[in-house]
Amino acid sequence: MVTELLLIALAYIGASWLLSATESWTLLPPAALGDLIILLGIGAIATIVLRRRSRPVTGSPTQTVTTAALTALAFTVGGAVFAPVVTVIATPPHVFVVTGLIFLILSAAHRLVLRQRERDCIKVLIYGAGRTGQNFLATLTARDGLRPVAFVDDDTQLQESRIGGLDVYAPDKVADLVAQHHVSRIVLAMPRASAAVQSRIIRNLSRLDCEIHTLSAYTEPADVQGTPAKPVDLHTLMGRDRLEEDLPGVSDTYHSRSILVTGAGGSIGSEICRQLMACDPERLVLMDHSELMLFEIDRELRHMGSDVDIQPVLGSVCERDLVTGVMAKYKVDTVLHAAAYKHVPMVEYNALEGMRNNVLGTKVVADAARDAGVERFILVSTDKAVRPSSIMGASKRFAELLIQDMATRSTKTRFAMVRFGNVLGSSGSVIPLFREQIARGGPVTLTHNDITRYFMTIPEAVQLVLLAGTFSRGGDVFVLDMGKPVPIRDVARKLIESAGLSVRDATNPKGDIEIKITGLRPGEKMHEELLIGSDMLTTPHKRILRAQEDHLSEIEMANALNALKQAIETRDPKLMNETLSKWIERADKAKPVIVNE
Repeated sequence: MVTELLLIALAYIGASWLLSATESWTLLPPAALGDLIILLGIGAIATIVLRRRSRPVTGSPTQTVTTAALTALAFTVGGAVFAPVVTVIATPPHVFVVTGLIFLILSAAHRLVLRQRERDCIKVLIYGAGRTGQNFLATLTARDGLRPVAFVDDDTQLQESRIGGLDVYAPDKVADLVAQHHVSRIVLAMPRASAAVQSRIIRNLSRLDCEIHTLSAYTEPADVQGTPAKPVDLHTLMGRDRLEEDLPGVSDTYHSRSILVTGAGGSIGSEICRQLMACDPERLVLMDHSELMLFEIDRELRHMGSDVDIQPVLGSVCERDLVTGVMAKYKVDTVLHAAAYKHVPMVEYNALEGMRNNVLGTKVVADAARDAGVERFILVSTDKAVRPSSIMGASKRFAELLIQDMATRSTKTRFAMVRFGNVLGSSGSVIPLFREQIARGGPVTLTHNDITRYFMTIPEAVQLVLLAGTFSRGGDVFVLDMGKPVPIRDVARKLIESAGLSVRDATNPKGDIEIKITGLRPGEKMHEELLIGSDMLTTPHKRILRAQEDHLSEIEMANALNALKQAIETRDPKLMNETLSKWIERADKAKPVIVNE
């Protein structure tokens, strides 16, 4: 607004100077000064009206000058027409015409200058119009080289509104805004959204040719300074190379197939479903025992606008009749078994139910797949299954042995499993926990100063799972080359520093966030392993290896399963512990099982 009024005044003064030398009319007599005030007032009103009717996306200086030029032109033309008949206006009509022409020249020159400046600016789209996004916008006003263009927000009450001079748009307008305004950076200003929601948004935004930055909750105070948004690349954070995007053969394997995904609402299961949608299967059957999680993934997949037949099934993998009926009803070709209780302390305190779900549930699904003549069965496993120290790890190793045994006797179904380390961003994993603790001001809790873990992102893990299905020959254990184990203390430190804060310790007593050691949790290992043996074979993909591991014989497997079933049915933790100690190679066989049944 100030720019428009200043240019209108300069144009009027310039026209008066040009014409006063040749005419009796003098520059800015009292009457002419009144005309200028009237001109500025009407120009301001016209500018506001024109802005509201046109609803510019950004309110950028370029659009401001264009609006002002149209306003001034309309006013000066109107002044030239009505000045002769309106006695209150002392300025001759042709002065208004010259004023309009000079203003257009000034506007064009100003526009050229602004365009050159805008070429050198980074256009920023702010995703999240809440308090954090608004505070971030305030920090940008004092910084050269960064220009916000619009807000995007999921809240329908904020959409179609205007905040801080920027319009708020729905998420489905992001691609149009990026193309229209040449956006090169998108800032996600939703620190209190869940890890799953943020992961989904980032995954959708990653398809655009833009930098994706995130804001932490610490940017919420009004006195925030600087630009708190920093790109946090998880591969860099973990010190790992990226897994190649191009995984040949995946689409062909799952195209036009009827696919069952168990645990479809979980972190891994839901990402499996998303990536399978790109393979254009005929049908995707989603099974989960959580009504809410099943509802959310079902709704998300349906909003993708695909022709894939999506069938949600609510129920447990331990229900034999349900699983058998699903296989037959939907003529399932491929099973991706991701359903499992996976939180180490929770399964430790609920050992019998953990074994029931993770072992007997796997047996139910695998038997149904074999009996239905399913082509491929892929078990999602974990590095905690290697010489396990926890009930969760022991249950997953038991499930692996079960699938290996079934593979030796299957004539049609190809059974395989995929073993990998921790996934970043999954529910209950360390990254979301650390970020939440940092947002609260600390401390960041670490169970041991020297603890290490293997890490991979959820999309990487799912790429491996899907690719393993294409390589499977039967009984395979696929392992990803995950690089070196990462010290968890380093992860905590990097996350604190990426939030613009410092670690408070003995060398820096005035730091922002303390890293507090709490002690190992029940069943937790200091260092995880990926291999039971040392023999490895290559696969068509250089980052994926095939492990050579021994397994139980058919009779041994039957005895182990019978003992486990008896322990679960009689609620006998002692018998369960004896069974695991006998058949599972554990890190600490003498460790008692913690049961809270």
